Amino acid sequence: MNIKVKPMGVYQTNCYIVTINNKDFIIDPGVGATDWVLKHAKNPVAILNTHGHFDHVWSNQELKDKLNIPIYCPEGDVFMLENDPFSQGTPTSHADIAVKPDEIINIENISIKFLHFPGHTPGCSAIEIDDCWFSGDFLFKGSIGRVDFPYSNPIDMKKSLNRAMNYKKNVTLYPGHGPNSTLDIEKKNITYWLTII
Repeated sequence: MNIKVKPMGVYQTNCYIVTINNKDFIIDPGVGATDWVLKHAKNPVAILNTHGHFDHVWSNQELKDKLNIPIYCPEGDVFMLENDPFSQGTPTSHADIAVKPDEIINIENISIKFLHFPGHTPGCSAIEIDDCWFSGDFLFKGSIGRVDFPYSNPIDMKKSLNRAMNYKKNVTLYPGHGPNSTLDIEKKNITYWLTII
């Protein structure tokens, strides 16, 4: 597996191109992601959204139109793609597949799991591919996603963090903002965050 990453827009939202068996998966194409993706994705097969916030989905529809590939989004956040709930002027996009919580999907014979970790948003998910989590705004290096936005839920976030604490396998984290980490490292930080939510 080869992973390319570029922070996009004023919020420096990480857009990933994950290449497996010469197939490219585009994860969270944010503001201004289109040109970079078109340059670096040689055989794109799908757009995957970790959640529906504008800085992660801004270039969804533009890339879908140019590349003729489907958008997969957690079903709890599909409304954000369609309705611009934060009035950011986000281009409307439409999920071709609304992924159910913890659903395993198979794209081009590659297994991808959308682990449901609500709290930051209703559908917030970590996209698990092999031993990697593309954790969106659920977990960062040293931090967690905010729970003071509209549609956020601190109670759900606490449940999600406890679930992550009990996850047996160590995985590499590729978050929606900032540098990589591992789940084992972040479990030490999660203990702190659980005390203040």
